[in-house]
Amino acid sequence: MKATRKDFAGMAARAAQQARVFFFCGPDEAGATDAAEKIVSLLADPGERVEMAGAELRKDPVRLGDEARSNSLFGGTARHIWVRAQGDEAHDAVQILIENPVESYPVVIVSTGATDKSRTAKLLAARNDGLAVMFHAPDLGTVTGAVRTMANGAGLKMGGELAERIARASGLDTRLARSEVNKLALYLDASAETPRPVTSADLDAIGASTEDDDFAPLVDAVLGGKRSAIGPELKRLHDMSINPVGLLLAFERRAAQLAGLNARLGRGGDVGALLEAESAARRVFWKDKPVLTVQLRIWRGPRLERLVARLVALHQTLLANSQDAELLLARGLLEIARIACLDVEHRTNRTS
Repeated sequence: MKATRKDFAGMAARAAQQARVFFFCGPDEAGATDAAEKIVSLLADPGERVEMAGAELRKDPVRLGDEARSNSLFGGTARHIWVRAQGDEAHDAVQILIENPVESYPVVIVSTGATDKSRTAKLLAARNDGLAVMFHAPDLGTVTGAVRTMANGAGLKMGGELAERIARASGLDTRLARSEVNKLALYLDASAETPRPVTSADLDAIGASTEDDDFAPLVDAVLGGKRSAIGPELKRLHDMSINPVGLLLAFERRAAQLAGLNARLGRGGDVGALLEAESAARRVFWKDKPVLTVQLRIWRGPRLERLVARLVALHQTLLANSQDAELLLARGLLEIARIACLDVEHRTNRTS
């Protein structure tokens, strides 16, 4: 089976009963992760979660089948396998698993950098016991709607303006938005049985802004090739003891936004006209137009694809080396900044 983000909500319950392998991909990692969690919540008995990395499965493809058919270590019989992969790392493992007729526990794969054209997605799209869903980079309207849905489920009566404020503050990341909604529900003692209205004062009280306000200057300096600002920004974030993974997520969200804008821009499109239209449609915050104009001219085509792949690889490196995460992130960002700075210098020399 193959589905889009729009289709997924209506077919999730049926897919959870029918399919055994689920593949969620696309530039919106938060949306893909939310969908994966939704499937797990719909399983009749999800049991123990066994987490695996795509890199492990690439080296040992047979291991996925072994884990999906073995009994739980905690004495029960139910389990589900949760795989975080990059691109088609899990393809061979999935192929071996589905070609074996022996029944297995559910396998849920969240694959950053993959699309619905990847080999793994094509492997599952034509099967009734598999599901592949691609999540494109979200826009403000989509995340605002998702926030309102979350709020309704949590017993919060929230208008569109406040939902949009949370969407913006979370950097269009539904995981961060969900955290803010949960904090609001706890603060107001709200539930589905006892709904409560939400005001701007309530949002101020729980601190609905995120670290993205602190991250933005460095994100814009690195991706915009602002050579003189990069060093001071890195020092500022070091002095503030900013979480390296949280900072990297801000870069990933911006890269996903650039990917979505690139797709709408096409070849030879007018960057300025596109951003004016996106701002008018409230998919781009008007204050972000100047930095996005610069970044869209730097990060196009294959270069943008390499940026996304580099950020994904850097994310995996940070998770595997938490003690050195800050140093590894700084090195990775400097490599990215060099490319952006060279592009800016080249454009400046060409026009001078």
